[in-house]
Amino acid sequence: MENGLLDRVEGNADIYRWSEQTQLEKGDNITMGYVSDLSDYTRISVTQNNLQELKEIWDQWSNETKQLFYDNYGDLPYLLDIQVDEHLFRALTQFWNPAYSCFTFGEVDLVPTVEEYTALFRCPRFQSDRIYSRAACVPTFWKKLMAITGMSEQWITARIKEKGECKCISWDALKDLILTHPNETKKVDVFALSLYGLMVFPRALGYVDEATTDLFHRLNKRVIFVPAILAETFRSLGACRRAGAGRFIGCAQLLLAWFYSHF
Repeated sequence: MENGLLDRVEGNADIYRWSEQTQLEKGDNITMGYVSDLSDYTRISVTQNNLQELKEIWDQWSNETKQLFYDNYGDLPYLLDIQVDEHLFRALTQFWNPAYSCFTFGEVDLVPTVEEYTALFRCPRFQSDRIYSRAACVPTFWKKLMAITGMSEQWITARIKEKGECKCISWDALKDLILTHPNETKKVDVFALSLYGLMVFPRALGYVDEATTDLFHRLNKRVIFVPAILAETFRSLGACRRAGAGRFIGCAQLLLAWFYSHF
């Protein structure tokens, strides 16, 4: 499992060739003569959570615990080894065009696809015919956390915080749970939740928010939420490009892994 980024890059080659051929055959969908009205330079912030503690916990786990994680969540932890090059990321942002929802390098257009991101995730729970969408009726935040962590209502409610307009639980609380939880399966579940909240959907720095727990809570339905990850990536890049500034809210590690796979 732990063969590094190059294995994922090489495994993406077939999908990349298919994507390129599809674009060449179908062409553009924007009116001919369209000219983008974007700022010349985007002052984007790539502030991310510090993932060092997550990486240290992962490195200390036994092969049996790591295998339990792989069986349930794929080999997502390899992204912890990808260093976010802020200069490269800021340079990459300048080539994002919200109208096309793609990066344009001269005459070459590139954009992450569902197939490419799914290949980079390599999560066995994903089923391509089950796309994630928020259910009409979902459990309350504390009930979802109870189901994921196996902890009591009192333990959960005492640790729920308000960050802006959303409810969250801090990484410190989750870290303590990972280090002390007596149930191995629940420990792995909490670690996976932390990965998604701190790296894949880093909306509130230092916290895992309610929206992430809703998505994570539905993993047992074997839904694929790569479209949600791409939508958040496109939305954040587009908002920063139009405004000429802003903080990127998305999985910078995954976007860079995709970018490296093309170069």
